[in-house]
Amino acid sequence: MIFSTLGAISIAIWWGPLASWLALALRDEQYTHILLILPMSASLILMEWEPPPDRSGLSATAGAAVLAIALLARAGVGSIVISADVRLALNMLALVAWWMGAFLLCFGSSFRRALFPLCFLLGMVPLPQFVVDPLVSLLQQGSTASAHLFFAAAGIPVEQTGTLVHIPGLTLEVAPECSSIRSSMMLLVTTMFLAQLLLVSTWRKAVVVAAAIPLSVFKNGLRIFALGALATKVDPGFLTGRFHRQGGIIFFLITLLGIFLLLWILRRGEGKPPRIPASGSRKAGSTA
Repeated sequence: MIFSTLGAISIAIWWGPLASWLALALRDEQYTHILLILPMSASLILMEWEPPPDRSGLSATAGAAVLAIALLARAGVGSIVISADVRLALNMLALVAWWMGAFLLCFGSSFRRALFPLCFLLGMVPLPQFVVDPLVSLLQQGSTASAHLFFAAAGIPVEQTGTLVHIPGLTLEVAPECSSIRSSMMLLVTTMFLAQLLLVSTWRKAVVVAAAIPLSVFKNGLRIFALGALATKVDPGFLTGRFHRQGGIIFFLITLLGIFLLLWILRRGEGKPPRIPASGSRKAGSTA
């Protein structure tokens, strides 16, 4: 009851930033992934939930302190002159801190068990543009290099100039909107969720998450190669058609399949059952 009340209070206090946050996620594809964070985090907590045995005074004090800091941060952000994107990021960071403090205050000893999903909530904080721009540039360069390798491997004469790929009869530009920032972030978030859900070993989780970005760059290079090959060998209309606009989901699913394959291999190495709890499994285990 206290946790629900604190959650309702947070919505009232952060209503303006939350509305801006939702509008940003729906308007700008670079931030679509932030909509996944809260349901994923809540799912991880609920699937492994156990009622805390007690609520220590230390946890309650620490939780109350975090709530106070979050509230002060919310008030302070509104009084300083900063850009709108930085203000939104700081406001959302303060909101996540409030939720963490509320959890610590109300559930105490369960905080450590829920540490990953609670920290996962930090993914709700939209990165300011001065952070996003270098990431987009890196993805552009990586995607261009990846496409160059695909054309060379296929025996197609190719040259690369910056983010331009030259093949006979066609020059392809990997523009910022073609950097795959949206699908890369979606893949990274999904991979982190699946790794936490299906793996136990920390290093195995790290391996899967570390593989997500190179696989995403590989995926985008494959997409650019496919568009270029189809445009020069079949029909130039592929460069402006439906496959160009909506075909990204096909390559995203191919990459996600690769992530599942890697998860399957690492799961076999652990030789342990999945983290998804079956009904009554905890009780049976404790009895044994």
